[in-house]
Amino acid sequence: MQKRKQKILVTGGAGYIGSHTIVELLDAGYDVVSIDNFSNSTKDTFTRIKKITGVVVPNYVGDVAGVALLERVFKKEKYIDGIIHFAALKSVPESVADPIRYYKNNIGSLLSVISFVKKHNITQFVFSSSAAVYGDITKLPVNEKTPLAPPASPYGATKVMGEMILQDVARAVPELKIAMLRYFNPIGAHTSGMLGELPLGVPANLAPVIIEAASGVRKSVQVFGDNYKTRDGTCIRDYIHVSDIARAHALAFRFLQKQKSCCEVFNLGSGRGVTVLELIQAFEKVTEIVVPVTIGKRRAGDMAAIYSDCRKAKKMLGWMPRFSIQEAMQSAWQWHLNLVNNKHPKRPLK
Repeated sequence: MQKRKQKILVTGGAGYIGSHTIVELLDAGYDVVSIDNFSNSTKDTFTRIKKITGVVVPNYVGDVAGVALLERVFKKEKYIDGIIHFAALKSVPESVADPIRYYKNNIGSLLSVISFVKKHNITQFVFSSSAAVYGDITKLPVNEKTPLAPPASPYGATKVMGEMILQDVARAVPELKIAMLRYFNPIGAHTSGMLGELPLGVPANLAPVIIEAASGVRKSVQVFGDNYKTRDGTCIRDYIHVSDIARAHALAFRFLQKQKSCCEVFNLGSGRGVTVLELIQAFEKVTEIVVPVTIGKRRAGDMAAIYSDCRKAKKMLGWMPRFSIQEAMQSAWQWHLNLVNNKHPKRPLK
C-alpha cells in the first residue's frame, strides 16, 4: 500500500514568501492547501503556481482569525499533518502608525491557528518570524542566542510575542513540534520568472521600490537617512533570496518529522550585511540601469544595522543560501519584465 503524502496547510499562501514556499513544498513531495484572504495578494498567484508546478493548489478565501474557517478547511481536507503560519501584517512603518491593528491581527490570528492545531492534534508547526525580534542590537552578527533588545516597531513586537506564545504552548503540549524561522530581508523572484513580489498599493520593501524607480513608475528611491554609523551612512540589512527562504520551510518540516519533541528557532539570512546603496548598486550592475536616489530623513522604527549568523540552520536543517544578491536582483527585474510583457517562460531545468 502506497504511503500517503503529508499535507501541509499554508496560511497566507498567496503572499510573497508563502507562494514561493508552496512551490518548494510541492517540489519536496508534500500536498499543500492554502488559506488567504487576498488582503495583500491576488488569486492569480495560484495560476502562476500551477504554471510552475503543474499542481492546482486549493485555496480557501478568508481570515484565519476566524475559527469557523479553519474548521471548515479541516472538515473538507479530512487530514492536515502540519501548518506553516505566514498570515500577518508586515509593514514596519504601517505598524508604527497603526499599532492596534497590528497587535489585533498578528496576535489574534496566531492564537486562532495554534488553538486549532492543539484541538486537532496537529504535530508540526512552522512560524513565520522575523529578524525584527532582535530590536536595535549593538553586537553583530546576531545568532539565535543573541539577547533580544526592545523591538523597534510594533510589527517586531508582534513577532516577539508570537515566539513567546509558541514557547509556552510547546512546554504545555510537548507532542507539538515547532520551528520558528526568523527571516531577514527577502528579495528576488522564482527563477522561472513566473512568480515574485507583487505588493498591492505602495510597496514597503526596498527591492520593489528600486524596480519602480528603474522603470519610471516613481521618480527615485527615497533612502531614509544617510547619517547612520555604517560604511556609507545608510542602513545595513541582510538580504536573502526568497526561494532560499522558501526552501528552508521544506527542510524545517523534514527536520520536525524526525523529532519527538521540539521548539527551535532558526535564522534565515545570507550572513552578510549590505547597505541600502549597495543593494541599489547591485541592481544597477546586473541590469545596467541607473537608479535615481533621493536622500530623506530617518524613518521611525528603523535600526541602523543587522545581519545574521545562520550556522544553526546549516547544522540542523542542512540549509544554506544558494543565490547571490546580484542573482536575486536579476530575478526580481526579470519578474517585473515578464509582468510588463505578460510573458511566462518555461520552468528552468534544475
